Amino acid sequence: MNIEIERLQHLINTSKNVVFFGGAGVSTESGIKDFRSKEGLYNLQSKYGRPYEEMLSHTYFMNHTETFYKFYREFMINLDAKPNEAHKYLAELEKRKNLTIITQNIDGLHQLAGSKNVLELHGSIHRNYCMRCHRLFNLDDILKMDTVPICPNCNGLIKPDVVLYEEGLDQDTLEASVKALYNADLLIVAGTSLRVYPASGLIHYYRGTNIVVINKEHLSLGEHVTLEINEPVGKVFSQLK
Repeated sequence: MNIEIERLQHLINTSKNVVFFGGAGVSTESGIKDFRSKEGLYNLQSKYGRPYEEMLSHTYFMNHTETFYKFYREFMINLDAKPNEAHKYLAELEKRKNLTIITQNIDGLHQLAGSKNVLELHGSIHRNYCMRCHRLFNLDDILKMDTVPICPNCNGLIKPDVVLYEEGLDQDTLEASVKALYNADLLIVAGTSLRVYPASGLIHYYRGTNIVVINKEHLSLGEHVTLEINEPVGKVFSQLK
């Protein structure tokens, strides 16, 4: 165990209220693409005539619903993805620490690993709802339907319960995130570029003294960072106890 890992272990062991704030880089080791890295989704040549980032907007969803769902099924749903060492470690840590996971991911891998206290800022592919009658559908329901899922109850359009560009975050999730950050004495920021607002702005509600950054690329958070480890998140957590 190297010095950085030992220091991270000590910070976790001596903290009471831990917040893990994670982004797409937490799930890349599970085979899910991130968005902004060199190999990320937004840097791929689009096969649909529009940039993939634009296709994740509310406007595109409403105006090009069929194409949106083709893209969504291909790139946003990965049924083969399994929790990696980061997800597994956090699920075990929750059993002995007051841990809150705040995630920007929509893949549900934290819950699949066993974590309970998960705040999903951008929603989840596992939840879907009818935009007309608000009936709820799980992912299996959606996958059994045609390209554009239609509610069997009212013929309304079914939308994934994920936050697209131009849409606001869920207020209850925001408030719970702010409360967890405000009361935390350790904040671990992992696998995120912190370029997506308003989610990234939440870390400013943290009032503790120890911030750990785990990210393959350097993340500039100023002088408040206690420890920065530029390694894959799962690789780091696989070395912890």
